Amino acid sequence: MNDVIELTEAAAFQIKDMMKENEEEGAFLRVGVKGGGCSGLSYGMGFEHEISDDDQVLKQHDLTILIKKEDAAILNGTKIDYKQSMMGGGFTIDNPNAIASCGCGSSFRTATNVGTPEEC
Repeated sequence: MNDVIELTEAAAFQIKDMMKENEEEGAFLRVGVKGGGCSGLSYGMGFEHEISDDDQVLKQHDLTILIKKEDAAILNGTKIDYKQSMMGGGFTIDNPNAIASCGCGSSFRTATNVGTPEEC
């Protein structure tokens, strides 16, 4: 079975760096979806210290990634990368399930889940 999401090496390196800066070494990376954003759904990433029963657990680049089972279908096939540019750096999220997204790039909707659109 393929992993729900793919974390690139560049993204993993940046996340590990952020963990070190925030004294979160040993934490898990939570990737999720919540209602909101101008297209209805938005992505969330953060650090967590406990695995719950409804989590799917992935291991990539020496990181443990947690995804709620209910978010797995929405995120299936998603690639998370980190790009550096003259304007700074940022995470990019490429979700093949997104059928609409807005200019801010962090809000989207899928064919089966429109979420709760709000102003960007």
